Amino acid sequence: MPKRRWMIVVSLVALAGVATAFVMLDLGRFLSFDAVKSSQADLARAYAERPVVFLAGFFALYVAAAALSLPGALLLTLLAGALFGVGIGTVLVSFASTAGATLAFLAARTLFRDAVRRRAGPRMAAIDRGVARDGALYLLTLRLVPIFPFFLVNPVMGLTPLRVRTFWWASQLGMLPATALYVNAGTQLARLESASGILSPMVLGSLAALGLLPLLGRWLADTLSSRRAYARWRAVRPRRFDRNLIVIGGGSAGLVTAYIAAAVRAQVTLIERDRMGGDCLNTGCVPSKALLRTAKLLAQARDSAALGIRSMRADYDFADVMECVQRVVADIAPHDSIERYRGLGVDCVTGRARLVTPWQVEIATEGGGTRTLTARNIVIATGARPVVPAIPGIQDAGCLTSETVWGLRERPGRLLVLGGGPIGCELALAFARLGSHVVLVEMAPRLLVREDDDVSAFVQARLAEEGIELRCGHRALRFESDGGARKMVADTAAGPVEIAYDTLLCALGRRANTDGLGLEALGIRVAASGVIETDAWLRSSLPNVLACGDVAGPYQYTHAAAHMAWHAAVNALFGRLRRFPVDWSVLPACTFLDPEVARVGLNEQEARERGIAADVTRYDIADLDRAIAEGAARGFVKVLTAPGSDRVLGATIVGEHAGELITEYVAAMKHGFGMNRILGTIHAYPTMAEANKYAAGEWKKARKPERLLGWVERFHRWERGGQAPTAAVAAPGRVSP
Repeated sequence: MPKRRWMIVVSLVALAGVATAFVMLDLGRFLSFDAVKSSQADLARAYAERPVVFLAGFFALYVAAAALSLPGALLLTLLAGALFGVGIGTVLVSFASTAGATLAFLAARTLFRDAVRRRAGPRMAAIDRGVARDGALYLLTLRLVPIFPFFLVNPVMGLTPLRVRTFWWASQLGMLPATALYVNAGTQLARLESASGILSPMVLGSLAALGLLPLLGRWLADTLSSRRAYARWRAVRPRRFDRNLIVIGGGSAGLVTAYIAAAVRAQVTLIERDRMGGDCLNTGCVPSKALLRTAKLLAQARDSAALGIRSMRADYDFADVMECVQRVVADIAPHDSIERYRGLGVDCVTGRARLVTPWQVEIATEGGGTRTLTARNIVIATGARPVVPAIPGIQDAGCLTSETVWGLRERPGRLLVLGGGPIGCELALAFARLGSHVVLVEMAPRLLVREDDDVSAFVQARLAEEGIELRCGHRALRFESDGGARKMVADTAAGPVEIAYDTLLCALGRRANTDGLGLEALGIRVAASGVIETDAWLRSSLPNVLACGDVAGPYQYTHAAAHMAWHAAVNALFGRLRRFPVDWSVLPACTFLDPEVARVGLNEQEARERGIAADVTRYDIADLDRAIAEGAARGFVKVLTAPGSDRVLGATIVGEHAGELITEYVAAMKHGFGMNRILGTIHAYPTMAEANKYAAGEWKKARKPERLLGWVERFHRWERGGQAPTAAVAAPGRVSP
């Protein structure tokens, strides 16, 4: 045990001894109001005779009473005022109460925090974020309002990541007004009839009003911070605005933001420099899923041909496949079109936007002209772009990305995919099924490193079955070209290796689009990762300029962008009345392989890394009737639950339609129902969704009440008249379960 913990334990033992003495010797009777009043004169004489010893003893007694929440702390405060006066009494009680509170805080942290955090799981994440951001403010508010029992505040704050130093000064400062009030009342102890005599409605109201001070202080701090941020722009702030809101970027985040603003009758302009719909529609989710679907159908056609089934074509033209993908994009494009959004009340403008001031946006239009619009608030939703790393030779290697791959009209013979994340794995599978020889290179020792080991192992086995050559643990060193031959040199544990290829596809993540927006000139901070720094309400360092979607992070999913967009729109338009922090506690994700990999909440890997205790339940989809009937009997459902509870901490599904199946666990986590409710819900037969119910059944089976079942067995025996069980006689024919 660390030395610090030993010291805390020793202190607790000493305090426990004081508490025991308090109870065994019935010291409580000496801390009654009448006893304190009657002994005031004797205590005053003792203090006069040996002041230092008396002060030390009084301090130790008060610390013990505060640390162990013993009765009599209020009377001790009154007594301090009566014996020592306002000055010494206030200082003594202030430090003693803070010391005792800190001991209680440390005791709760040492003895209970780990256990509570293991049980609370992801729910503590939101609390941790709030404490990290405003912990001192929360504690100061609680201390200034004495209607909150201090003996509860101390251990509760010990369960949070609040720093000890912060707890000390906030407690010292927050308890000081009430301490001074009670000590001052104690100077009139002889005249008081009871301790309740100082607790008049006026006094309590005054103390409660102190609780407004932190809120007032926060408002003042925000105001001062805002004034500093806008100091050099104050002279150019418009008195009137052209729009309530300007949204820069017409991708998923920008479209949803503009839609919500128009729905609440705000005047909103949406600026997009390229194609409406952004990455998701044009180069991301939509074309990649269309390509995967087409590739799967063609793979099934080849399988059918091998079986002698001629209802599907096994031959195809690659250019036709890519044109089919573009037709799917064109079919969906009207949903995100300028015409539709203008019909919804959004002013759509095509051009490049640049922030000139915090309220003014300059738009460079297609014809070479410019126009300027002003708005009270601006939302940046410019998305992200694929990253091409600075590896020697890569610029001359004809590197494709998830944006440019859709221009291919000739099938790659040998395709080298750099990156084993979701995008790399999905495109590798699609091109392998389209007939390319695919080599998938990943620097990490396994694919999909954010997933559990068993998920990665399953995916790697499936991709290998599809004929994909996997090269994990390979770090690209350089790209070389000799005549028409291309190769990549990679570093491995066994030394450098060469990999020949015809076409290179880079899938190594994405970086936020912030270039050309004028952020530096305005002082809007951009993080080292490239995203715009925002607070919990998506505000940048200029509070009226917000950011959402991939340009703000931290999750680059279309549904995450839409989730942020609601908050960006509402906080921009109504933030002066009420703001809503973004809640990331329940966010699903899916990798669209065959079978799919879907997840929400914690997985085993994250639970281990965060030290969160969790029970793991697993159900093998190979046993599911619908999966067997469809030839998709592979994969599993894995659910993490809180120990001793059916509360879902997270779930991972590997299987056909996993992206749809995960929604039941998303709902369970969001709305607070657990495995028992899932088990008690009727699922249609035969469906893939039954996998969730069977997983809940596995969870229940592992927790069956053996002792109760023993008594039930005795009851059944008694029902049979005490007869022992006999062997069942087998009947001819099949018996349905």
